[in-house]
Amino acid sequence: MEQTKVRTKKRGFSLGIGLTLLIAIAAKYLAELPFLHIMGQLVIAILIGVTWKSIMGVPAYAVAGTNYSSKVLLRLGIILLGMRLNLKDIVIAGPRTFAVGAISLVFAILIVYGLTRLFKVDKKLGLLTACGTGICGAAAILAISTQIKAKEKDTAVAVATVAVLGTTFTFGYTILYPLLGLSDPGYGIFAGATLHEIAHVIAAAAPGGNEAVDLAVMVKLTRVALLIPVALLIGFLMNWKERSTCESKSSFKSIQIPWFIIGFLLMSALNTSGFVPASVAAMLVTLSYILMAMSMAGLGLNIDLLTFKKYGGKPFAAGLIGSILLSVLGFALVHVFHLT
Repeated sequence: MEQTKVRTKKRGFSLGIGLTLLIAIAAKYLAELPFLHIMGQLVIAILIGVTWKSIMGVPAYAVAGTNYSSKVLLRLGIILLGMRLNLKDIVIAGPRTFAVGAISLVFAILIVYGLTRLFKVDKKLGLLTACGTGICGAAAILAISTQIKAKEKDTAVAVATVAVLGTTFTFGYTILYPLLGLSDPGYGIFAGATLHEIAHVIAAAAPGGNEAVDLAVMVKLTRVALLIPVALLIGFLMNWKERSTCESKSSFKSIQIPWFIIGFLLMSALNTSGFVPASVAAMLVTLSYILMAMSMAGLGLNIDLLTFKKYGGKPFAAGLIGSILLSVLGFALVHVFHLT
């Protein structure tokens, strides 16, 4: 009897992981389609997961596997994502380009988080929405969520919010491109400094040609690189606040060390060193997105659609207003730093 229970548990665990892998692979191929490419693999994965949960449901014995994907595989995926970042590109882009990306990031996080507090959104959900808007969309939300120990529903709502906003603004940018009066490089910097996901940045910058896309990605990667200090700072502040409100004394050992962020930095340094062939780096980045997509699928499989209806309105409003203000700021910064 005990052996039967153990075998059932193992099968359920494997089934849960297998289901998230199946969804991740499906999301990867769907993301190659013209319209869905703007949304990206991660967002598509969580949408499939939510839809699956609503229509098919998830067996109780498979939940352990989906949870493993959403938590453990997430960290490994973020570590491997470091292979996408070449620190030399940030140096080559120059201090003015870096300044535009950094100012935009800080502005977006402060404004969106401030708006969520004004709208009485849960603090952790507000922080995730702000970081997703300011840094790099779903990947930033996933990284920050582990630092602040956010609930799965908060992570899922934040991802969905930023995905809808990013896709909407991407279409808006392509329409406004001829009317902005920016050079192709200036437009690329503007897009890279203000849009959410890397997929959004590439899609929006495309009308400006290859130079616009290259600069847009460089500015975006500046924001991605800043994920490291931002995540460390947020993790420290949240941990310090929790410890300061605890009646019992806590030691330095109680501070959560974000090993996955350190791993991300080490992988970035390894990629920058040039020791890893470009083909291998690209393969590791693809694997990274598969793992993160599995994590997103796991989140979606544990979320009810009613959760979005109940919790998504106010974060979306805050993100919308913040994204509009970010676009205005980004346009102004391109002119202030004479990058037009």
